[in-house]
Amino acid sequence: MNRTPALSVRQGLVYVSTAAVAWGTGGAVGAVLHGAGQLSPVAVSFWRFAFGAVLLLAVVRSRPSWRAVLLVGPAMAVCQAAYFAGIAEAGVAVATMITMGAAPLLVAAGGRVFLGEPMGRTALGCAALAVCGLAMLVGGADAVTPAGAGYSLLSAAAYSLVTLATRGMPAEGTAAWGFAGGAACLLPLAAAGGLLPTGHAVTNVLLLAYLAAVPTALAYWLFFAGLRVVSGTTASVLSLLEPLVAAVIGVALLGERVSAVQAGGAAVLLCALAWLSRSELRGEPARASEPAREGELSC
Repeated sequence: MNRTPALSVRQGLVYVSTAAVAWGTGGAVGAVLHGAGQLSPVAVSFWRFAFGAVLLLAVVRSRPSWRAVLLVGPAMAVCQAAYFAGIAEAGVAVATMITMGAAPLLVAAGGRVFLGEPMGRTALGCAALAVCGLAMLVGGADAVTPAGAGYSLLSAAAYSLVTLATRGMPAEGTAAWGFAGGAACLLPLAAAGGLLPTGHAVTNVLLLAYLAAVPTALAYWLFFAGLRVVSGTTASVLSLLEPLVAAVIGVALLGERVSAVQAGGAAVLLCALAWLSRSELRGEPARASEPAREGELSC
């Protein structure tokens, strides 16, 4: 399990979409841990990174990737910490809209500048439509503060860096050593707010185990593997499945209500994702469908 098998574009799209769905379940689990286990969001992120690294390193046995530890790991930590800071300043809806809405545009711009990926009109049109759907999905938010907007944009920039920097890197080693580097960065902040959960020990362990195995180790491995054959812009748009899945879980399991505008936003978002996936398979949007050549700089 040292190298990612060659994937088709169709498989890459499935990998990235599955990763986004898994990430969407992680939000609900993290919320339960935060409420019942009295764990801060940063502490939840630390444990998911630490356990995710242990799980992957147990099966990968790859040599340390210092690029993943020193670049990808800190970027993943900044993405998580800045996102939670944005939530604290502006609320979940606004922080999600800015972070997930800005990410596809930042990835498209970064891919053009650093990787030479052409910005196809179809991909950009899908990204714009998806952002509109996301805005409807999280509609009804309060006015954003400068601090909330700044933290959310920082989270989107860090996510974009991860997406662009991991193009062509082995999925297993990148995820494992990226988690290790991210956990090291989050440890001081998590320790300051308390590392150990309270409440029912067995429940907390099971929730942390799921969070580490599915929305972390498995999801990031699938995402990084999919990035080898899917463009960064396409991957970032498909990642918008995450808030959609989180909204569905909120309605189905947590008793939350959805307005007509939010339901329409979900429909618009799904149409954008379907349009982009169909175009990607037909080769219409610009994409880097081959892994980076050996020795090629990815960012």
